[in-house]
Amino acid sequence: MKTIKGPAIFLAQFIGADEPFNNLKSICHWAKDLGYKGVQLPTLDDRFIDLKKAAESKTYADELNGLVKDCGLEITELSTHLQGQLVAVNPAYDQLFDGFAPEAYRNNPKARQEWAVQQLRYAAKASQNLGLNASVTFSGALIWQMMYPWPQRPAGIVEDAFTELAKRWEPILNVYDEYGIDLCYEIHPGEDLHDGITYEMFLEKVNNHPRACLLYDPSHFVLQCLDYLEYIDIYHERIKMFHVKDAEFNPTGRQGVYGGYQSWINRAGRFRSLGDGQVDFKSIFSKLAQYDFSGWAVLEWECALKNSEDGAREGAEFIKNHIIKVTDKAFDDFASSGGDEAFNKKILGI
Repeated sequence: MKTIKGPAIFLAQFIGADEPFNNLKSICHWAKDLGYKGVQLPTLDDRFIDLKKAAESKTYADELNGLVKDCGLEITELSTHLQGQLVAVNPAYDQLFDGFAPEAYRNNPKARQEWAVQQLRYAAKASQNLGLNASVTFSGALIWQMMYPWPQRPAGIVEDAFTELAKRWEPILNVYDEYGIDLCYEIHPGEDLHDGITYEMFLEKVNNHPRACLLYDPSHFVLQCLDYLEYIDIYHERIKMFHVKDAEFNPTGRQGVYGGYQSWINRAGRFRSLGDGQVDFKSIFSKLAQYDFSGWAVLEWECALKNSEDGAREGAEFIKNHIIKVTDKAFDDFASSGGDEAFNKKILGI
């Protein structure tokens, strides 16, 4: 068995205009002081990483690694959530998602998608240059607006959508395979890959591609009323990344999973800081240890109530206290009677 690495922190929700959140060196010192050992980097802010340069220059990648290591941390993985979202966008969402791309690619879905695909390619090579083995992204969505089957879906549209989704992603997955990087989809509402079934549908379409892996985030499953512990039993071989994020689901006589168009604070399902929600993290860390998960436990802080800096400080200790240092011996070794093949045969009478 292997001991999970951590704690680490995903920086996306903490980046800002002011110190220490406005540059990589300062935010790394801040994270180190809180007790973190690693940082997961978003890739759209040049103050933290020039993705194209990291892909094209091993020297720059080494300098980036050196900066983070000088702060006492490691880079755990790169994130291309927003770029991945743009690989597949239904026209109904064009204007809403345009803000994820540089201004030069807005109001031009084709150019925007081509930019996003190139970003994913850069992230694959940059990950290799940085000595990483996994990266996280979103799948994007062609039919999310048809998640609920009313009005009745046109015959064959789900099949067609997943065929097209696979057509867009398989060449990207091949690039990640070339560079030895697992591409981990965060299974997430708003994406066509939003639960186990949709992931399986996609996996079939990409011919069970070895690099089409998973980031495990139980918070999204609490909000869907999905069994997030059995999910690990089913998909553990594909789980290569882990976001430690809490959530709660408190349905009432007025609202349930869909939330009644309410703000995050007023929804039945909402994200919480670690330890403030309903996720059974003791069982999660136990299952991941059981299945030899060797990646990082990475805090993703999202909470409708608590201050982000308090959430980050508490989260480091929470993850540290949940990581199981796996045993290197059986608890009943003291009672071992030894034995060899001949002794075993004697006992069995053979």
